Amino acid sequence: MIQEQSRAEYIARINHVMEYIDAHYDEPIRLEQMADIAHFSPFHFHRIFTVLTGETPADFFVRIRTEKAALQLKDSPRKSISDIAFDCGFSSIALFSRTFRKHYGISASDFRKTEMPLVVKNGIYYSKNGQLLSKKSKVFVAANQELCVVNLKQLIIMDTKIIVKELPDMQVIYCRHTGAFDQIHKAYTKLMQFAAPRGLVGSDSHTITVYHDDPSVTATEKVRQSACLLVHQEVKVEGEIGKMMIKGGKYAVGHFEIDVQQFEEAWNTMCVWFTESGYEPGEGTPLEYYYCDPENHPEHKFVLDICIPVKSL
Repeated sequence: MIQEQSRAEYIARINHVMEYIDAHYDEPIRLEQMADIAHFSPFHFHRIFTVLTGETPADFFVRIRTEKAALQLKDSPRKSISDIAFDCGFSSIALFSRTFRKHYGISASDFRKTEMPLVVKNGIYYSKNGQLLSKKSKVFVAANQELCVVNLKQLIIMDTKIIVKELPDMQVIYCRHTGAFDQIHKAYTKLMQFAAPRGLVGSDSHTITVYHDDPSVTATEKVRQSACLLVHQEVKVEGEIGKMMIKGGKYAVGHFEIDVQQFEEAWNTMCVWFTESGYEPGEGTPLEYYYCDPENHPEHKFVLDICIPVKSL
């Protein structure tokens, strides 16, 4: 029991550091600053962070910066590469170029020229014209060339209304999950084990999954997600359970009633909507807002909104 509590406390402290880096990736952050946030000495922090995440603090910081730049290359085609590099905290174009090529295997300019992954089907990424792509935007060469391009309508089958609206700030408690999307239920189990005895779960409760990384530029095993519970009161958190404010603003919101196998198609629907909407993804984190527990649905379906921050093109 003591071992579990200790590990949970360590994970919570590392989560605080990750949250700080997410908010300040465009600024210089020293190891001593990170260690201070985690309440460890720099010596112990470096080792604890590396053991728990599989990356050194410096490697994590540089990866987040590089992936933020990749998202801007994908989502802001009119923004210059130099502006993106400096906005993401790189001190020079040369440093950015070396770092980007090391991470993605191609230059930033080639990355921008290549068709970006738009939708995914059975773990395979496709561009907006149906071309098979890798997660790093490289074209797959298939043995059967007839399989290289598909009709996008084969991948998009959801019929739903997507609107743009203002969402309010939302106070949540959360448990972090990193890795495969279908394993986030483990984080929700921990979250509910904390929340239920404290009277935070009721018939009007709403859960939210927040996506901190984009799987089109971040390896699946490193994609961070937060299993969240919306709360309307001050909650004292502990261990792996943290609290945060989901920032409100302008979001594209699509409403879905789906089973567990249809999440991929629902997200594809949202992604294709962007290509014809006059909007591009904005600052902030995409999320899924759930209206009920699927166990209480007559067909055990998920009733949810997929919400993606937007800004005008």
